[in-house]
Amino acid sequence: MELKQRLKELRLEKNMTQADIAKMLNMSKMAVSHWEKGNSEPSIEQLKILAKFFDVSIDYLVGYTDQ
Repeated sequence: MELKQRLKELRLEKNMTQADIAKMLNMSKMAVSHWEKGNSEPSIEQLKILAKFFDVSIDYLVGYTDQ
């Protein structure tokens, strides 16, 4: 599974909107939308924040592992 799919899946599991994620990262909702569409990717710092928030590894988030 790719980052775009994992991010959306994790976000929906927490009943969050793209706007919620954007607010948490102090960025635009459009940026999160682009990530979920696969048009762009978060920075390393943003990946760290997302992984910690969702309590998963960065490897899981980007699709390197399934754990």
